Amino acid sequence: MEIKELLNQTNKLPNVPEVVRELIQALNNPNVDYDQIAQKVSEDQTLSLKILRLVNSAHFGLSRKVSSIDEATVILGMGQLKTLVIASGFAGSVKDVDGIDIKTFWAESFRVATLARWFADHTKQVESDIAFTTGIIHNIGRLLLHLAQPNRAKAIQTLIDEQKVSRTKAELERLGFTSQDAGQALLDMWKFPPDLGIAVKNYKAPLVSESPQPLSAVLHLASYMNDCIRESRNLEDVQEHFPRDIAALAGINSDIIDSLADAMKLESGLDGLAA
Repeated sequence: MEIKELLNQTNKLPNVPEVVRELIQALNNPNVDYDQIAQKVSEDQTLSLKILRLVNSAHFGLSRKVSSIDEATVILGMGQLKTLVIASGFAGSVKDVDGIDIKTFWAESFRVATLARWFADHTKQVESDIAFTTGIIHNIGRLLLHLAQPNRAKAIQTLIDEQKVSRTKAELERLGFTSQDAGQALLDMWKFPPDLGIAVKNYKAPLVSESPQPLSAVLHLASYMNDCIRESRNLEDVQEHFPRDIAALAGINSDIIDSLADAMKLESGLDGLAA
């Protein structure tokens, strides 16, 4: 099959709010009017209620209740509000997905995003906002596949489980492309910054792409650490197998290995958005 067959099923695509798309399209625009975007968030009742519920949760520990998006912007700053809007917008973009535990899917996406931002903070080559956003959407192609072609998605999972092959190999065998390819195509269709789509496409093997990219490398490192956390690996094993060559591509000093214990303790604080 071809990727366009997935994209043509517009009724099955994730329903991402327009204001979230605007925020992501504006990530590289220093002249964006964030006051106008905050106003649009306020006008989206579902989105604003989810954000305010999270802002007033124990994770933020505010001394008083926040009752409006404007107030949240003043207290948290636009940077933090952007994080919450993008995370909330994507977490609410689909409800039930055949073959995917959607709560776990977004919880892991949020953790990858948090780790990506942590790694970006250790290099001058990647903006933390862009790293975080790319982390949230890094697996959007797999979500698209399950929404548009649930039977094919199940067949791929069966192949992985029964023959113990990698997801990439199984997808290429059953589809002729990977879910990362599909993810890039979807992001391009949404007119997101090209670097995001390239990172999503190449993050599993950033060193062998035609143009190795620091953002792809940061996303690879975040995904690696997420795997380690999910599998409860011990710190020594995490450090031993840490991909130093990919960290170098990201512009991250090898000393980062001594701080990986801190990365393993990170919490996104966003899991409530996926509930």
